[in-house]
Amino acid sequence: MLLLFDVDGTLLLRAADAHKEAFHVALHDVFGIEDARAFRVATPGKTDLQIAREVLLQAGYGARAIDDRIDALGEAWCRAHAERQPEIADRVAPGMRDLLRWLAGEEKVRLSLLTGNLEPIARLKLARAGIGEYFARGQGAFGSDSEDRAELPAVARRRAGRRGGEPYPRTRTAVIGDTPLDIACARADGVRAVAVATGPFTIEDLRAADDVAADAAALRGVLARML
Repeated sequence: MLLLFDVDGTLLLRAADAHKEAFHVALHDVFGIEDARAFRVATPGKTDLQIAREVLLQAGYGARAIDDRIDALGEAWCRAHAERQPEIADRVAPGMRDLLRWLAGEEKVRLSLLTGNLEPIARLKLARAGIGEYFARGQGAFGSDSEDRAELPAVARRRAGRRGGEPYPRTRTAVIGDTPLDIACARADGVRAVAVATGPFTIEDLRAADDVAADAAALRGVLARML
């Protein structure tokens, strides 16, 4: 099984302070926005650049102006984040280290990431949390691959596929996340959706998934049955 883990709310809890601060710095540096907190945008499950686009549209920027500078914004965001991200070993979701250690020892499992974070931001967070070693570079899918999270499972399957271009099979792929958008992106690619209620949504909110777990311990049971 190819297991595609979300980062914020799934692997890590309350670990986005530096990420958010860096966003505000990048918006100021690239677009001159003094205080992005004045704009109200729901963020759970969205990609970084989708959130940025929604803020910029609220701020009065047109689509062309955003498109012209969105890459520069992403680069500035990653630089600002690298300067601010502290050690966050205490922000790994309870039980998640043990779960990853177990999965890494299973021959039938490939661990990877599927997150709305820009890739440098996601990898630095996990490195500073002490769990980056479980997720190989050159694999997974990130907010830097597409603003549309629904496109990310297909990206991750292509990267995990065989040489010659055959993607990893849908029937052996699962997205693991904590929001309805994680479920929706799995559905968009026809792969299995596994939800864990460690983020802002309850088990009831996540019932559209194929499987729902309350925490990492319960998630181990779900994954053990799948394997």
